[in-house]
Amino acid sequence: MRRLLAVVAAAAVLSACTSAPDAPADDPTTSPSSTPVPAATAPPDPGPTPEVGECHDLSLRQAVAVVGRTAPVACRRPHTAQTYFVGRLDLTTKSGFTRRVDSQAAQRQMSRACTTRLTKHLGRTPRELRLSMVRAVWFSPSPARAEAGADWFRCDIVAVASPGTLLRLPRRTKGWGGPAMCATAAPGTPGFRRVTCGAKHAWRAAATVDIPGRRLPARDAVAARMDPVCRDVAADATDDPLDFTWSQESPTRDQWEAGQRYGICWVPA
Repeated sequence: MRRLLAVVAAAAVLSACTSAPDAPADDPTTSPSSTPVPAATAPPDPGPTPEVGECHDLSLRQAVAVVGRTAPVACRRPHTAQTYFVGRLDLTTKSGFTRRVDSQAAQRQMSRACTTRLTKHLGRTPRELRLSMVRAVWFSPSPARAEAGADWFRCDIVAVASPGTLLRLPRRTKGWGGPAMCATAAPGTPGFRRVTCGAKHAWRAAATVDIPGRRLPARDAVAARMDPVCRDVAADATDDPLDFTWSQESPTRDQWEAGQRYGICWVPA
């Protein structure tokens, strides 16, 4: 905020019976006053741009954060995330308005790009990835760095080992199969926890069923759609066609809103 400084000149009046002495002459060596020149302000720092192939040692909390603040580590060291794609955010609308880097539109752009490129990075189909513990996570610059000119977004691959824990990744993840999805108990029971099939488990994810519609259907409607697919998968997974069981896991409302438009068929391991 500009501040206005009012300078008031005051005149001194001398009153005395005797005459005032002569005022001293101006010092010719004194330079006139001048306004100081402010120091140049350093431009905002947009920060470094990430690179494909970088590795990061992230916790699960850091992996689900939108803004990535961790420095990369050498891929020969233990790490839980690896960058497989770096893109550029398109934040300008047709009308010329610039969206915020943390807007829903920016999140959708990153989600689509990172999800699509993960299947290419691993050489797997989307349906195959649904049955694994591999996930795509994405990061953007902070709003302050975006205002300074940073316009990148970063796609990392992670794998969930168990609730709250990420799996250590191999040095190279391109073409990596990744861990399959299993569980400690049947879905919907108190002991249900997703784990990799390399850990102790009792059930495994066997198939997924697409659920159409813009809104999450009622639970009975989802179950009716999933039932024939899950029954066939369970029958194929057992040696006794007359004695088999399965469990169905429909998406929760939060999962549906996050983009999971499918249910999972589970069979005993």
